[in-house]
Amino acid sequence: MNQEALRCLLCKKPKCSLQGCPVHTAVPEAMALYREGRLEEAGKLLFGRNPLSAVTSRVCDWKQFCYGACILNVKQAPVKWYEIEQEVSGQYLDKVSLDEENTLLKGKRFAIVGAGPAGIAAAVWLRRSGGEVHLFDSNPRIGGVLRYGIPPFRLDRALVDKYESLLASGGVVFHGSTEIGKELTVKDLSEQFDAVIIAAGAEKPSTLRIPGEERAIQALPYLKDSSAFSIGKKVIVIGGGNVAMDACRTAARNGAETWVYYRKTFENMPANPLEVEEAKDDGVQFRVFQAPVEIRDGGVVFRDCENVSDPQTGKIVTRIIDGTDHFVECDSLITAISEKPDFTLLQGSGAVFGEDGWPVLGEDGLLGGLDNVYIAGDFASGPKTVVEAVATARKSVDAILAHCSK
Repeated sequence: MNQEALRCLLCKKPKCSLQGCPVHTAVPEAMALYREGRLEEAGKLLFGRNPLSAVTSRVCDWKQFCYGACILNVKQAPVKWYEIEQEVSGQYLDKVSLDEENTLLKGKRFAIVGAGPAGIAAAVWLRRSGGEVHLFDSNPRIGGVLRYGIPPFRLDRALVDKYESLLASGGVVFHGSTEIGKELTVKDLSEQFDAVIIAAGAEKPSTLRIPGEERAIQALPYLKDSSAFSIGKKVIVIGGGNVAMDACRTAARNGAETWVYYRKTFENMPANPLEVEEAKDDGVQFRVFQAPVEIRDGGVVFRDCENVSDPQTGKIVTRIIDGTDHFVECDSLITAISEKPDFTLLQGSGAVFGEDGWPVLGEDGLLGGLDNVYIAGDFASGPKTVVEAVATARKSVDAILAHCSK
């Protein structure tokens, strides 16, 4: 037994679950079962609430979620629940099937667009409720960011393969290499199925809007197949999020001298602090308060930045300092500043968009302007973590179940 389990206080109002976890994993209940050696029951409990618990326990931002919310954090000794969840969920994934738990959705047909974390979770829940589930993705295999984004040294592809096998053996029909919006439209799907869940990922990169940007390599295509790129001996990665950490670690492991340049400080980086430290362990070097202003042959022009207090709001803002331009040599530049969903696949569907360019959603995740199309994953919340994507899928599936129960 992992001795961490004995340190858990089994709180009656667990902050790790109620406040820290987006899917509200039943940590005390699962921990109690684990202590009693009832691992299969603990696995069943975890899988029911979060079918991707075997994944999220490995790639979650623990400091932000369960680990950071543990009551023992006041003593700076939080329980490493994620270690136990890895053990329990990994073993249970080898045993679980998609046998129907109820027949509420019997005779109903569902389409899910996007075979990433949100799509996989939604497919599991709908199938176990008796529904006929069709999963569509532009990639040839199931996994989304789990297979084509997160590097193998962070998430073993064999684990993703297990989910692929689970869905196939459970009767989920997968339509790979299918571009929704081209071969099939969302409107087509809404007419052919009882309900549709759009769970496509955020794969449209934001731009730096600086001269020479066409010379840069986008992080997501690089992570999808790093062997397809010749990056040279020295690489600079621009960005401070988790995608930037994955890109810089991949480049470093491919033998390049790798640097991360970021316009703010380490404290401002949105990346999981643990991943930043792991990047440093891989030999990645960092420069902060650096903003790119031009990409040239052989390198990048950066300008220094600084944090200042806004005189009107009193908030700390980052300011670019004029007259501090300096050229930094590199063989390749990889940009990982942010990604957003490509809403063009919703064209012609009748979906309603707000002034911010995002689709209007009801509280239940129903897409504004349509009566049977729901949104989950990055399409609902923007690029977030795997567990947050699963939480949005739960919301949409619950709305479908509530509608069908009426």
